[in-house]
Amino acid sequence: MKLALDTNAYRLVMEGNDDAVNLVRAAEIVLMPVPVIAELRYGFLRGTKGRRNEAFLVRFLDQPRVEVLLCDEVTTHHYALLKDQLKRQGTPIPINDVWIAALVVQHAAVLLTRDCDFDHLPQLPRA
Repeated sequence: MKLALDTNAYRLVMEGNDDAVNLVRAAEIVLMPVPVIAELRYGFLRGTKGRRNEAFLVRFLDQPRVEVLLCDEVTTHHYALLKDQLKRQGTPIPINDVWIAALVVQHAAVLLTRDCDFDHLPQLPRA
């Protein structure tokens, strides 16, 4: 399974949450969408343990089974379809979540998240 982490899922893994850690261990590959990395780094800037958290993130991203998902032109098509669906449904979600969802759909992954905003996208596989 290709498992993509949302920001809150990464935090669960770093905190040692058994369910999240076991899912990451069982995954064939762990995907980190670039908007998740950006949200984490913003949080590091605002927090009191920024250097320590940055060091943990760099080590995590450097693991052989971890891959960063970058947005490309194909991502924009997924983004447009998902954003349009959300608008038609009247269920807007934060813009970074739309980018995360687009990357997860594009790469046929499963998203590990505890964010209920993704409930508005039933086609998005979640763990």
